[in-house]
Amino acid sequence: MQNFLPRFIGSILNVIGYLNLKIASKWALDLFSRPLKGRYKTNLPILASAEQSVLYFEQLPISTYMWPGKKETVLLAHGWESNSGRWKNVVHTLQKSGYAVVALDAPAHGASGSTSFNAVLYSKFIEVVCKKFKPSVLIGHSVGGMAISFFMKNSGYQLASKLIFLGAPAGFPGIFKNYTDLMGFNTRVRRGIEERVVDKFGQPSAYFNTAQFMSKIDCKGLIIHDQKDPVIPYSDAIEIQTAFRNSSLITTNGLGHGLKGKLVINHILHFLKD
Repeated sequence: MQNFLPRFIGSILNVIGYLNLKIASKWALDLFSRPLKGRYKTNLPILASAEQSVLYFEQLPISTYMWPGKKETVLLAHGWESNSGRWKNVVHTLQKSGYAVVALDAPAHGASGSTSFNAVLYSKFIEVVCKKFKPSVLIGHSVGGMAISFFMKNSGYQLASKLIFLGAPAGFPGIFKNYTDLMGFNTRVRRGIEERVVDKFGQPSAYFNTAQFMSKIDCKGLIIHDQKDPVIPYSDAIEIQTAFRNSSLITTNGLGHGLKGKLVINHILHFLKD
């Protein structure tokens, strides 16, 4: 029953695809890009304690949250259908250790602008925030890690000394496959989605690969991934770590995709102090 609605919508788009592939693939990609969760429903105390500011990328507002500290600045980038509130315990711990912390809401998440999300746009948001706050450590959960890799590949940002990826995907193809399998799209619609990606971003989905991008990055890296992550397979972490020359991989068991808890925070602190 849980998969009935996606399959039902997918079957409709499959039929439309035989009549007009461009419309079907556009709707399919738009559906993929619109988060159903992640906006704020209540005021969160952790965010109320921050210095809040709004930056802009091409007139889209980027909500940021800054907690001052005497040590280096750490940037936090959340994942899909989430927001900066997910970092509550990480922020508390980093503050106690003296670090300055800045978090941002992704496109179409939290209090930031846009009605749709993609990791390329997210990387542009991260670039704007990095120009303003100049972090030397960047931490990304899930697609937030992917967006950081795009940013590092394309921006030439020189201030980052350490990167941390929590449950990050290795690339777009795997994510697209999960989505298209869930929806039950036929081969025609899948091909149409790929053509739409090329039209929109100028590259095929295979180009947007975290592992390949990190192979050209020289800073130090930490990858934390749960062995039984139900969203992003553990093999993605191995792929990223293999390509990311100066990185190490920590495997957890039982923390799932969220990777929340003292164990992960302690690994982050140890890596920052190393």
